[in-house]
Amino acid sequence: MKSLKLLFAVLCLLSFQVIGYAGGFLIVMPDAHSNPNQVLRPGQVNPALFPLETRSTKIEAKLFEQTATTTIEQVFYNPTGRRLEAYFLFPVPKGVVISKFSMNINGKMQEAELLDATKARQIYEQIVRKAQDPALLEYYNQGMFRVRIFPIEPNSEQRIQLTYTETLTKDNGTIAYTFPLNTSKYSAKPLNEISMRVMVEGNSKLKTVYCPTHEVEIIRKGEKQATVGFEMKNIRPDRDFELYWNMDNSDLGLSMLNFQDGKEDGYFFINVSPGFGDEKEVVQKDIVFVMDKSGSMSDKKMVQAKKALKFCIENLNPGDRFEVVPFSTEATSLFGQVEDFNAASKKKAIDFIESLRAIGGTNIDEALQLAMESQKTKSDRPFFIIFMTDGKPTIGETQEDALLKKIMSHNKSNVRIFTFGIGTDLNTHLLDKMTEMTRGHRTYVLEDEDIEIKVSDFYEKASSPVLTDVKVSFDKSVRISDVYPKDLPDMFKGATISLMGRYSGKGKGTVTVTGKVNGKDQSYSYEVNFEENHTRHNFIPSLWASRAVGYLLDQIRLHGENKELVDEVVRLAKKHGIITPYTSYLILEDEAIAANNNQVRPNDQILRPRAMQAPQLDRELNFEEVEGTIGTRSEAKKSGSSGVRASKELQDMNKADNLSATKQGESRLAYKDKSGIDHNLSEGINNVQGRALYQNNNTWLDANLALETEKNKNLKTNRVKFNSEEYFKLMQREGANEFLALGRNVRFMLDQEAIEVYE
Repeated sequence: MKSLKLLFAVLCLLSFQVIGYAGGFLIVMPDAHSNPNQVLRPGQVNPALFPLETRSTKIEAKLFEQTATTTIEQVFYNPTGRRLEAYFLFPVPKGVVISKFSMNINGKMQEAELLDATKARQIYEQIVRKAQDPALLEYYNQGMFRVRIFPIEPNSEQRIQLTYTETLTKDNGTIAYTFPLNTSKYSAKPLNEISMRVMVEGNSKLKTVYCPTHEVEIIRKGEKQATVGFEMKNIRPDRDFELYWNMDNSDLGLSMLNFQDGKEDGYFFINVSPGFGDEKEVVQKDIVFVMDKSGSMSDKKMVQAKKALKFCIENLNPGDRFEVVPFSTEATSLFGQVEDFNAASKKKAIDFIESLRAIGGTNIDEALQLAMESQKTKSDRPFFIIFMTDGKPTIGETQEDALLKKIMSHNKSNVRIFTFGIGTDLNTHLLDKMTEMTRGHRTYVLEDEDIEIKVSDFYEKASSPVLTDVKVSFDKSVRISDVYPKDLPDMFKGATISLMGRYSGKGKGTVTVTGKVNGKDQSYSYEVNFEENHTRHNFIPSLWASRAVGYLLDQIRLHGENKELVDEVVRLAKKHGIITPYTSYLILEDEAIAANNNQVRPNDQILRPRAMQAPQLDRELNFEEVEGTIGTRSEAKKSGSSGVRASKELQDMNKADNLSATKQGESRLAYKDKSGIDHNLSEGINNVQGRALYQNNNTWLDANLALETEKNKNLKTNRVKFNSEEYFKLMQREGANEFLALGRNVRFMLDQEAIEVYE
C-alpha cells in the first residue's frame, strides 16, 4: 500500500507521460523543472515530459492446450541527461486467470503488485482526472499488475523481461489467445521493431489455426504443432493480436466464433480445415495446363512460364491425370486427353514444354475448348484448368459475352478455372468472370513479378484437394443470412476455408459440411452455439463487412451498376470503416449530395470534413479504376493497370480473413492538407463494439450516430463535459469506456441514446 499511496501523491501534484508498448504501459514521472501544465495543440507532445524510446520488442508465447506462457523482452532508451522514474502497468485481460507473473529489470528480479479491478479503476480514474488523458479507460474494469521502475539512468538502455502464465478460454470448441498490441494511442512515437513468435501444441491433432487481426506466417509442424510469427518495424500498432485454434482427432475440424451486441443481428465466422493431413487423404484430380505462347510471351515471360509449368507437372500426385494445351494462333494438345501421371508421361511433357516457342496470335477460344474436351467422359474427379495468358483474344471468338457462353456450353459441374493474367494488357472482366462462374481463383502477375514464383506458390497450395464441391448448411435453430463467399472453393491439404455471415436468434444449432472425396459424398456435422450479447470477438463485423463490400463492388464492376448495390456499399463502408479508393469515392460523393441538399450537417459527415482540408484529394481519388469499377462516370475499364489493380484488390477484400486485408489501396489515399502536412484518408478510424468511429477536427464520430442522423436530423443528444462529475458517472455505464478511451471529444450511440463528450 505504501507504493500505492506514493503513486497517488505524485498524481495529485504532477502530470505525467503515458508510454505505451506491446504488453503494458509505462507511467513516466516528470522532474521538478518540467512544465506539465503547458497548453498543447492536438497531437503535440509536451517537450517538458521525457518519453522513453522503445528500441526493440520481442514476444514469444508457448501455447499448450489451454495454457499459455508469454515472455516479453524489451529494450528502452532514456534519451535525456536526467534520471527518470516510472511505473509499469500491465492490464489483466477480462476473464483471464494469470497464475504466474515475473519481471526482470536490467538483470534483477522485481516483485509485481497485483491490483484487483476496484483498485485498478481508482488508478485509471486518477489518470483521467489529473493527466486529462482517457486513453487507458478501455481497461477500466480490468485488474492490473504494477511495478515501480527506478532509476532509469540518463542516456542509457533499460532492459525489461516479463513472463506470465495464463489459462486460456474456449469458445464453441475454439481456444483463444490474445496479446495486447493496441498501443498506438498511448505512444508518442512509432515503435522501432516488434517481432512475435507463437508456438501452438496439444495432445490432439491441430485442425484450424488462424489469426484474424494480423497478416502472419503459419508453419505447420506435423499434425499437432504449428508456429505463428510476424515482424513489424516503425509502426503504431492499432489492434491487439488474436490467435484462434481448435484440436481434435476428427477428419475435418470446424471452428466457429460469433459477435452479437444485443441490438442488431449477430455476425459469425466459421473456419474449416482438414489439418496437416496425410497423403492418403488427397483426392485424385484431372488437371489441364493451358499456356499462352503468343508472340507477346517472348523472352523472360516465356522462360518463367515454362519453369512454372514444369514445376507443376513435377509436383503432380500419384493417381493424377494431366494434359498440356499451349496456344497462340492455334491451340494444340500434348496427349489429346488427360493422361495418367507417371515417369514416361512426365518426361514427355517436360520435353514438350522445352520445345515451345513464343510466336503468333492469341486464340483463347480454341485453347479453352481443347481444355474442356480433354477430360475423359463420365469422370467424377475434380477437373482443374490452370490458364496462363498475357493478352486479349485476337483470333477465333473475341467478344467477351460470346466467348463466356461458349465456355459455359462446354462447362462441367466439376471444373475449376484458375487464371493467371500476366502483365496488364488483358481483359480482366473475361478472366474474372471465367473464375467466378467456375468457383476458381484469379491471380495477376505484374511486369516486375516472377511468373514462376506466382504460379508455383499457388500450385503448392492447390495441388492436393481433400474435399471438393464443398457446401456448408445450417439447421433451423437460427436464421442465417448474407453469407460470404457466396460459393465455397474446394478444400486443399493444409489449408482452410472460412465463411462469414449474419444470424438472427440464439441457441445451439448444427452446422453441416458436405463435399466429395474421390467421387463419394461425405458429410460432417458440428454442434455450435449462437450466443446473444457476446461481444468479445469484435473483429468479426469488420471482416464480414470487407467481404460484403468486396463482393458487391465486384458485382458492380463485372455486371454493371445498380443503385441498391451502391447504396449498400456506402452504408456498410461507413458503418464498418472500410475505406478504400472505391468506397471513399462513393462516400464522399454521397456526403456531397446530402450536404448540397441540406440533408446532413457538416459535423455528421465522416470523411468530407477531412477531404475538404486537402485541395488535391478530389482529383487524386478520381482514379480511372475507381470510375471503371463503380461505373459512375465512364465505361468500365476492362484492361490496363487500373483494371488489374481493381480486380486484385476487390478479390482480396472478398476473401479477407484478417483485418489488414480490409485496407486495400491505402497507399493511394495519401494527401497533404492545406498546411502541407502528410495525411491519409484511412487514418483516424477506430473500431469499437463492431462499428467504426471517425476522427474529424479532433472529434471522434460514431458511424452509428452518423447513420442515425441521416434518418433523423433532430436527434436529441445528451452533452457531457469532459472530466466533469457527469463524465465520471458516464464511466460507470456498461460499454461507455471503450468510446471514452478514444479522447476528450467523442460523439457516440449508447443504448439507443446519442451522447456527446466535449472539452
